Amino acid sequence: MGIYLVVAFMILGALGVPIAVSLALSAVLVYAVHGTMPTAIVMHRMTGGMAQYILLAIPFFVLAGQLMNTGGVTRRIFDFANCLVGHIPGGLGHANVLASIIFAGMSGSAVADAGGLGAIELQAMKDEGFDVGFRTAVTISSSIIGPIIPPSIPMVVYGVMAEVSTGSLFMGGVIPGLMMGVGLMAMVYFLALKADYPCRARPTLREIWDSFREAFLPIVTPVIIIGGIISGVFTPTEAAVVASVYAFLLGTVIYREMTLKDIAHVILDSIVTSATVVFVIGCASAFAWLLAVEGVPNMVTQAVLSFSDNPAVILLLLNIIFLILGMFMEALSIMVILVPVIVPLIKAVGIDPLHFGLVMVLNLMIGLATPPFGMSLYTVAKLEKVSPEALFRPIIPFIIPLVVVLFLITYIPGLVLWLPRLIMG
Repeated sequence: MGIYLVVAFMILGALGVPIAVSLALSAVLVYAVHGTMPTAIVMHRMTGGMAQYILLAIPFFVLAGQLMNTGGVTRRIFDFANCLVGHIPGGLGHANVLASIIFAGMSGSAVADAGGLGAIELQAMKDEGFDVGFRTAVTISSSIIGPIIPPSIPMVVYGVMAEVSTGSLFMGGVIPGLMMGVGLMAMVYFLALKADYPCRARPTLREIWDSFREAFLPIVTPVIIIGGIISGVFTPTEAAVVASVYAFLLGTVIYREMTLKDIAHVILDSIVTSATVVFVIGCASAFAWLLAVEGVPNMVTQAVLSFSDNPAVILLLLNIIFLILGMFMEALSIMVILVPVIVPLIKAVGIDPLHFGLVMVLNLMIGLATPPFGMSLYTVAKLEKVSPEALFRPIIPFIIPLVVVLFLITYIPGLVLWLPRLIMG
């Protein structure tokens, strides 16, 4: 029956049915025809997949990102980043990447980075004369640092599916996220020298201090979140609540840039986004459960092991598969469908599920920036009011350092595992 599930899902997807609906509907249809239990069990698995405590972190991290984008937090972060690195050749391109690194420690979402912070970055770069291809490519590629540096919504999902500590996954993303930032800034520097892009004058110590003082409260947000998790003061789920409350206080009490109308709009957007994500998780959970019942994970494990039991070869194969899938499918859907299938395989060949989690998340995040259907690519194209196709060529150079980092963390597990082992034990 497993093959029928996959075929039904592919047919529904080809007909244009939304992915989440395709997952649930294919499970119901196939089970109604071939199953030995009531189809109501599919609904039960859907609700069971959504009813997990750790998933409460998702709506609160979404809300935190929305509040920061609306309450003046992102603008202060970008101004501080520009003050620090805006004098380097490429100027605002470097500020774009650094601001994304800082904002990554607050929102956990690439789309929140691209849609909120990205709007500020794009306008600033446009005003200084950066061409549309360069400014959009930098914004798209830097936004995917968001789910790598903690907190991270995809890591929450992976942790639930693979039964891996979310706190350890968060710590594992710090070094890869910083490596991504360095790689992107190197590409910005190279292209800036080639195209003679503008940069600002070197700031004085007074200007740096004033900018830091203005951005201090937003900058300490990651310290509060990560420090609280490491010290055991609160769990990752509670950290999401703390981040939301802190962002709300910044926007309403400290900076006073949010009105009641803004708050209502933010809450509504967060509800819609969170409901969409959790619905996808529920539908994919039912689909993945039926695959497991039919023994598909074991069949996949045996098939791959018959080809090779070398972990390096298997990681290469999985990276290629994820890169291709990420170009066409939504990342969370891929994760929820494939994690239950692949985790038995990686355990069988001795790959650490924590290490693999970072490899998988980074791989799928690269898909957000990759033509033809990367979500961040389409988000930024909408902000710039250009066709997504116009951004396909400019984004390619920025994919290169991201793929380099991907393969470094794939084959040097210590880049992922050192910090979690040091801090979490």
